[in-house]
Amino acid sequence: MIQIFVTGGTFDKEYNFVSGQLYFQDSNLPEMLERGRCTLDLNVRTLMMVDSLDLTDLDRENIAHNCRGVDTDQILITHGTDTMQQTAAYLADANIEGKTIVLTGAMIPYAFGSSSDGFFNLGSGLAFVQSLPPGVYVAMNGRYWDWDKVRKNRSTGYFETIK
Repeated sequence: MIQIFVTGGTFDKEYNFVSGQLYFQDSNLPEMLERGRCTLDLNVRTLMMVDSLDLTDLDRENIAHNCRGVDTDQILITHGTDTMQQTAAYLADANIEGKTIVLTGAMIPYAFGSSSDGFFNLGSGLAFVQSLPPGVYVAMNGRYWDWDKVRKNRSTGYFETIK
């Protein structure tokens, strides 16, 4: 079984057409999995719905605690892209043994339809969590990186290898 933890981020943001603000309502994950005709054995649990810029170390400890507490060794975490690498580093240092943990997200909300990268990143994350050895990884744009070899390039909007 694959455990999916939802933490919020752009992945799950909705757009208020009146105010122009982005906000959280419910996770888009169930709809995405159904639309993708996913037949994997999954458990989805929402831990929080926050923008990753607002995540604290207490939130990261909550994520780590939940990773430690599940019986499965395959964990996918949907996360905001702005601090995804920080959470990955936190998890790598959290002494979570024998589990493959993959963090993924979106640069454009899934609610924006075909312009979102969320659907693609979710599929890639699910594939990587099943095929990578235990460790902590970031999966974006069809690629994966070890937690300490990636960064978000804010000028290009893509994740890249740290050299």
